[in-house]
Amino acid sequence: MIEIGAKDLSLEDMYLLLFKEQHISLSDKALAKAEANYTFLREFSSGKLIYGINTGFGPMAQYKIADKDLRQLQFNLIRSHCSGSGNLLSETDIKALMIARLSSLMKGYSGVSQGLLTTLRELINRNINPCIYEHGGVGASGDLVQLAHLALALIGEGEVVYDGKVQDSSAVFKKENIEPVEIHQREGIALLNGTSAMTGIGVVNLIYAKKLINWSVLISTCINELVEAFDDHFSLELNSVKLHHGQLEVAKAMGAIVKDSKLIRKRTDHLYQGAKIEVDIVEEKVQEYYSLRCVPQILGPIYDTIKSAEKVVMHEVNSVNDNPVIDSENKNIYHGGNFHGDYVALEMDKLKISITKLAMLAERQLNFLLNDKLNQKLPPFVNLGKLGLNYGSQGMQFTATSTVAECQTLSMPTYIHSIPNNNDNQDIVSMGANAALITRKVISNSFEVLAIQVIALIQAIDYTNCADKLSGPARKMYTELRKICPKFVEDRPLFKDIRLVTAYLKEKEIELL
Repeated sequence: MIEIGAKDLSLEDMYLLLFKEQHISLSDKALAKAEANYTFLREFSSGKLIYGINTGFGPMAQYKIADKDLRQLQFNLIRSHCSGSGNLLSETDIKALMIARLSSLMKGYSGVSQGLLTTLRELINRNINPCIYEHGGVGASGDLVQLAHLALALIGEGEVVYDGKVQDSSAVFKKENIEPVEIHQREGIALLNGTSAMTGIGVVNLIYAKKLINWSVLISTCINELVEAFDDHFSLELNSVKLHHGQLEVAKAMGAIVKDSKLIRKRTDHLYQGAKIEVDIVEEKVQEYYSLRCVPQILGPIYDTIKSAEKVVMHEVNSVNDNPVIDSENKNIYHGGNFHGDYVALEMDKLKISITKLAMLAERQLNFLLNDKLNQKLPPFVNLGKLGLNYGSQGMQFTATSTVAECQTLSMPTYIHSIPNNNDNQDIVSMGANAALITRKVISNSFEVLAIQVIALIQAIDYTNCADKLSGPARKMYTELRKICPKFVEDRPLFKDIRLVTAYLKEKEIELL
């Protein structure tokens, strides 16, 4: 069990909940605080005008709502905002969204009942995922539309994904013996007013982004092994004099990978010592191309960006991000804009730009492997068959190139694409959910590019017959991939191989950084 409310959630906690079937428990202390907050709101709001409790919402806040209609007001908010469209979010995204919402509400500043919190916990633990759609959130007054679909399921309406099928919420609740949330005071707006859609998707993005950079470090290092590169470009001596943390971490990881490699060479042994070099033109490369030599300098800032995004997104997971904030300790209610998603939106934009650069590096390394005039070691397109008759990895390169091009197009910042709406009440918005979803697409694309790159790489390893000389991590990668994608000499369709290798890269645990 991972207890929510006792301490802040970490990205590792989220990983265990989303991918390792860990369950959630709720801190008794945090539940007691939430209940005190709920009781305070009921007492404090009597006879007062408080937004979202006895007023309309957004630009209709000037309309006072009669006491007899207060509960209906919350139901109307939920139902009216269930207007999402497009594809359903993945079940992983939806679960992350629910955990993020529960984490925020468990801080005890939202005026919600224990019943709402425990029901949301049960949906998470029983893998009952509300049908939530990609399109609808502008990321300012919270991810209103996406979170409305969560609230709709909690009141026993709408649809959920359960046992792999879309089903009516009411039928699933009956089967699981779950009572729908009754909705009191401001529980409708407490569910809707938050950044939990963009944040939940952002968490999943970060988990996969960390895998991508780990794979990129390993694949890049393996290519350096393949060409018997010199070791000084990832040496600590060279990289430590440039004061960027990510660069040094990548260099350290590369050095750790090749510690048992029989292919990486030391420059001092080959160019600085021994017989005097008499020739005017040296045939072997003195320095590798940038895509091999500058890996620490290219992946370093990507690593730093991922770490920065992790800090910001996890702050958001553990923050109170609705409006107003109910403060029972100070006996007051504060109105503001904690639902505004600019922090997450900006980090998602930075993340997708960084991952696009990672995909660009993979494409350049792939091109190096496939272009015999560059590598001067391998046949064109790493073609293990008859040149001219067979075509090796030529077809895959088109797919990699077009996919990287799509990533480049998608990397236009979303954060600056505010469009006023809601009768100009929401006159500047974050578009955070869009930013997170587009970043997810870039990440998914990048796994496909790396899959193509690594298929070409293991073909090159077979051509050079160097598998037994590779470092331990590279040799393990090669062996496992060969079980998924057998060596090909004669041409065959490769789309299934790409799909299988992509799944392997996404699912395999890897931690080098």
